[in-house]
Amino acid sequence: MTPSSPPTRRALLAGAALALVPARPRAQAPQPAAPGGPAPAPEPRILTAAPATARLRPDAPAETPVWAFDGRSVPPVLRVKRGEAVRLRLDNRTDKPLSLHWHGVRNANAMDGVGGVTQAPVAPGASFLYAFTPPDAGTALIRPLVVGGASEPAGRGLAGLLVVEEAKPPVVDRDVPLVLQDWRLEPDGTLAGFGPLPFAASSGRLGNTLTVNGRPGPEAIAAPPGARLRLRLANACNARATRLRFDKLKVWVAAVDGQPTDTFEPLRATLPFPPGTRYDVLLDVPSGKEGGGTVTALIGPGIPLAVVTPEGEALPARPPVAAIGENPLLPPEIKLQNAVRRDLTLAGGATLDKARPEAPPAYAGDPARIWTVNGAAGTAGAAPLFSVKRGSVVVLALTNQTAFPQSLHLHGHVFRLLHPLDDGWEPYWLDTFQLLEGRTARIAFLADNPGRWLVSATALERFDTGLWTSFEVT
Repeated sequence: MTPSSPPTRRALLAGAALALVPARPRAQAPQPAAPGGPAPAPEPRILTAAPATARLRPDAPAETPVWAFDGRSVPPVLRVKRGEAVRLRLDNRTDKPLSLHWHGVRNANAMDGVGGVTQAPVAPGASFLYAFTPPDAGTALIRPLVVGGASEPAGRGLAGLLVVEEAKPPVVDRDVPLVLQDWRLEPDGTLAGFGPLPFAASSGRLGNTLTVNGRPGPEAIAAPPGARLRLRLANACNARATRLRFDKLKVWVAAVDGQPTDTFEPLRATLPFPPGTRYDVLLDVPSGKEGGGTVTALIGPGIPLAVVTPEGEALPARPPVAAIGENPLLPPEIKLQNAVRRDLTLAGGATLDKARPEAPPAYAGDPARIWTVNGAAGTAGAAPLFSVKRGSVVVLALTNQTAFPQSLHLHGHVFRLLHPLDDGWEPYWLDTFQLLEGRTARIAFLADNPGRWLVSATALERFDTGLWTSFEVT
């Protein structure tokens, strides 16, 4: 498996598969009225996006001007139980339009948070109430996502995590979120300027400083030997794709992109980690004799993101790690025989000089349509690429004709990554994956969520410059 490829059957599982149940529940179904009329809605939590400062690099001469939620550079972690409603009011105190996409939630369409498509962008000084009930337990990202204006709010620091806890979560001693962000800083610690064309036309805004939970890494995690930890790993970077390696830690993956799977050990203790991807992993803290372990980003010689250190008296041995359970509203089956099939071709971007591999990527085209899907750049007013009836199975053949790997996200749904011959699929649900340059991949999903939904680049500079399209479920 190449460093930027999506997880495969061999890489992720040892022959395990998710069980599919025969019922046909839907992610967003009408809710029955409560006896005696609806209960009054609780007061929403208020999340204020505004300028702040943060110490992103220990050796920087000053703190960095950033944007943050509620004045804290640590990304907020919102927690609810499955079946509970999310009520959150975004107050925009920045000088740019905002909206919040709940990346990984099979949401009601009006709450998906794509400014310019599913809602009007929240103007500076204005507010918007997000009110929805997540249908699934799992780990989701909160990302700014205004058409044409997503990369700057994210590059200035706006990110968060939504944790929807299972009704019966696995027994762990600590539940630890680890949100990765990538910052492009000048020598004086200020943020580099936004909008240069070369970033958008090539790899996106790759930074030179990583933070974990809004702070310089690594995150220190001290716990007694034998303690069971649940790490929620989320890539909130603008464009940074990497791989994770677990050094001196034996981990089991329990969920991919928020959706539970049969637990498995990653091949060679590594996992691909493009922007938008989430993993829930379980691990038992090593004994003091074995020393600690590290979660490492495979960038250059390796950058430690978290260090797990045994501390205190050992705890009794835990039962073997088991699956964390299924989300009952997941699509119960995908029958490919009568699927609606559509081809999506990604094109555009900078080109590489094969005769001079050391030369930087070059782009000389129209800056208004750097990237295209089926020949058109994504725009807020464009019609959906196709429309399907609710309940249809859809197979998308995505071909990457660009010179770069592309990380892609399906809104409002989850999908299976098909084998090349349509003779099966990888045994886990995804909403985000990475497609290598020159390759074609097929994904299959049950279009059970009505509304207009995006297929979008998760590298936000590419999203801002046209690398997305939409479809409609009626």
